[in-house]
Amino acid sequence: MNQILPAALADLPAMLQRDCQAAAELLNRGCACVSLDHGALQQVLVGEAGSPALADSLASRPHLFADGVVFVSEANIRRMAAIVDAVERVVALPAYREKVLSQSPWLARHTPSAAGVFLGYDFHLGPDGPQLIEINSNAGGALLNARLLRAQRACCSPVAALFPATMGTEDEFIAMFRHEWRLARGDSARLSVVAIVDQRPDEQYLAPEFALFRQLFVANGLTSLIADPSELVFDGQHLRCRGQAIDLVYNRLTDFALDEPANASLRAAYLTDSVVVTPHPQVHALYADKRNLALLGDPRQLAALMAAEDDRRLLAESIPLTVEVRPDSGESFWTTRKQWFFKPVAGYGSKAAYRGDKLTRRVFEEIAAGGYVAQAMVMPSLRRLLVDGSEQEFKLDLRNFVYQGKVQLVAARLYRGQTTNFRTPGGGFAAVVPVPCPTSPKDSE
Repeated sequence: MNQILPAALADLPAMLQRDCQAAAELLNRGCACVSLDHGALQQVLVGEAGSPALADSLASRPHLFADGVVFVSEANIRRMAAIVDAVERVVALPAYREKVLSQSPWLARHTPSAAGVFLGYDFHLGPDGPQLIEINSNAGGALLNARLLRAQRACCSPVAALFPATMGTEDEFIAMFRHEWRLARGDSARLSVVAIVDQRPDEQYLAPEFALFRQLFVANGLTSLIADPSELVFDGQHLRCRGQAIDLVYNRLTDFALDEPANASLRAAYLTDSVVVTPHPQVHALYADKRNLALLGDPRQLAALMAAEDDRRLLAESIPLTVEVRPDSGESFWTTRKQWFFKPVAGYGSKAAYRGDKLTRRVFEEIAAGGYVAQAMVMPSLRRLLVDGSEQEFKLDLRNFVYQGKVQLVAARLYRGQTTNFRTPGGGFAAVVPVPCPTSPKDSE
């Protein structure tokens, strides 16, 4: 069996003219077949003459990619882009920047010229539309998902026409890194050497993406290295790795303030603008500190910062209530814990994040000590897929990869459990297929 389609899908063309969001929901429930072409995926990731090490690395991560696509209405895709635009306008306000940076690590007050690559705006699709649950400053998966898009087949025949015709995002990624370089060094300087830096990069779950980025840089005429920060040396003028002077660091570290001793050379070179670092500590402070969601979602605070009324209203509707957890409010949060999702202020990758209804008292005492926010629960929407021939339901979230306010790519992550985990058979990154909406005044809201 290669597909499970309810009879209602026979009416899909008419449904698309009536309600694209209902059509997307129906497709996510009813088009359960496997659309990932694993042979094509192997080809776009590894290629004919690909590295055996990369092939082995991918093989050891069997839950990196989901077997099916996720359908999202164009109305929701546009709504997410509008939310991104509103956040970008608020972050640009001098009063916002002053307020946020005043409580940030000291290094975040250094203002480089680079804008910061691959912001990740993560959404759940709630009953009231997309809800922004967090922003990440060094979001992983963009290149993996760009390749994943090229390995899909329309196994549900009624939706073949929905698959996007063009998927050319990799040129845009290269242009973005070159633009970062020009922002920092001007039009006359030549970008030559890019280092992809993370702690113990070979051990990271997204290590295959590092290798793909290195290949992409090299294919576009750049020298590229994958390095642990301990391999970096700052000589007072240049940041070097294995004797090679580095022009630009694609920063995948989760030490967002570069506080750890192993990052001392990178920190010193960054502070003297001897190397272009992207994304950088100030980007994390302005966007990804989870406390910012409490500010961005509070129309009264935004009014005091001189944010536009339309932006205040949109963000209040689109960001779940987020509150910083303080020791004096711990008992109140414990009493109402089932309403909340708890996240560390500088968290990433769902680490140390907890649904309130799953908490033990011991873990909650650690949360109540500080360093966490509580966010009102927004249950994720669901995607039904075939796994080993049987239908199974997955939770999903949507990640918008963003550069300078422009959404470059929308991808989904399918999972079971409390948070995205890349441990769910049949789950992982999933390609997003837009479901077109009828042209109407409502469609442009």
